[in-house]
Amino acid sequence: MVLSPSPLRGGVGEGFSGDWPADRAAYLARVTPWAEERTARMARGQKHPVYDFLFEYYSFRPAHLLRWTPGFGGVLEGATRADVPWSEFTLTDTGLSLPASAFPAHRLSYLEWAANYLGAVLAREPSFACLGLHEWAMVYRDLNVRHPYVPLRLSREETDTVVDSQPLRCTHYDAFRFFTPAAVPLNRWELTRVTTSDHDQPGCIHANMDLYKFAYKIAPFCPSSVVADAFEVARFAREIDMRASPYDLSGYGFEPVRIETRAGREEYVELQRAVSLRAQPVRERLLHVYTRLLGALREEPTPQPPP
Repeated sequence: MVLSPSPLRGGVGEGFSGDWPADRAAYLARVTPWAEERTARMARGQKHPVYDFLFEYYSFRPAHLLRWTPGFGGVLEGATRADVPWSEFTLTDTGLSLPASAFPAHRLSYLEWAANYLGAVLAREPSFACLGLHEWAMVYRDLNVRHPYVPLRLSREETDTVVDSQPLRCTHYDAFRFFTPAAVPLNRWELTRVTTSDHDQPGCIHANMDLYKFAYKIAPFCPSSVVADAFEVARFAREIDMRASPYDLSGYGFEPVRIETRAGREEYVELQRAVSLRAQPVRERLLHVYTRLLGALREEPTPQPPP
């Protein structure tokens, strides 16, 4: 059982070995523990301040994560609907196919924007100056917290003092938009959704976490191998993000990165660099998938010779 060569420019899905049953099995072995961990917590009614984010803030459910795809182009020889349960795949004489033309036309503008965004972030120099203060800015001088079932490590006054003692340099709008009203004017930039591509940069924990969103947003046209790589980056980044937060996560097995101290800030920068290094090749692969899909959609049909 193999994937036949694709007539589309650029070939088949990124990282595809040619043996689709083996690739699917390897992918499922990789992601099943993550999906089952989440569904087991849901069955127990148990919350997790670190890992729930990967299934609640991001809208790809465990059942979605467990559906493998090689990406668009080519034919999965011998495959049936039960093998690849994405409705976008079409039956052929020999198996299943996902042509680029199956991508929804109304989402072309998103595809173009995202490709430009990914390229802009990829070309930008990483910055490691934020020191993880975004989670602290989300509780600054406000009695409401995002994780009320988890205690803060410091007193409210001490937590606010940490924010007051250092400049806020958040570059990611989707973190900035959760700042408390008192914290918003303290940030160096007044970020907006419209200017996202002007500020996001490859050193940002959240911009790297969001690679997962860019991978699943075009599923099943993005190969599952890229989705899994992006999820792994997001999981690692989320752990660092919350370890550096003001919350006491010792009950969940996480040691804090104490950014209120010089040693903690140095540790955070090193961990932030590690996330960025893991994320860059994933960002490159995603950009290639997006641009290849755009190229396939823009290709004019090849004129057929007269009979």
